[in-house]
Amino acid sequence: MTYIVIVSIVLLITILGVYMVIENNRQKARDAEKRIFNERVKDITGLYKRKISEYVDCKLIRPKHAPKFNAIVSNFFVVQSHNDENLDRLEKVSELLLMQIGSELNKCRNNDNLELLSEQLFLFAAELPSTGIAYNKTFYAEVLPALISRIQTPDTYDADSANQNADAQEDETDIEEVNSDQDNPPVQRHAADIAN
Repeated sequence: MTYIVIVSIVLLITILGVYMVIENNRQKARDAEKRIFNERVKDITGLYKRKISEYVDCKLIRPKHAPKFNAIVSNFFVVQSHNDENLDRLEKVSELLLMQIGSELNKCRNNDNLELLSEQLFLFAAELPSTGIAYNKTFYAEVLPALISRIQTPDTYDADSANQNADAQEDETDIEEVNSDQDNPPVQRHAADIAN
């Protein structure tokens, strides 16, 4: 009987030891996942904030609006859960905004019209929520992409084609005037031809 008790105690100690090792490994895995998640959040927000700071330095974004732009990434997890799906959404939204600003910046540099983009970004900042709780799933899924799409300036091609169309209309008007002059000779000459 004592043999069974001793074996049972050794077996329980072994099972307890195995359980402690497994639980310790699980905790280490959870900690590693949290660390990786937090590093990725830090990388995304760090890149985003550096780009916003560059836009402030080149006077594209007004310094007082930089915190509103940074609130987009800072407030992302205020009312949303910390999971990979939401982290992917944060990354996509921040990249979308930075790409839109970058492409519009290149376009405006070609047009020599940076003031227009600065005004568009001012209007964008004015539309952003002022409270952290307003940065919810609906805001990031629906409202923010719509706001980003409104950061647009006219293309140079459109302005050039409008100028070309106006020039073409003027040329057509000039040609029509010349043709009408050729079809209707001056009245005095026409009267002289009849007299002869």
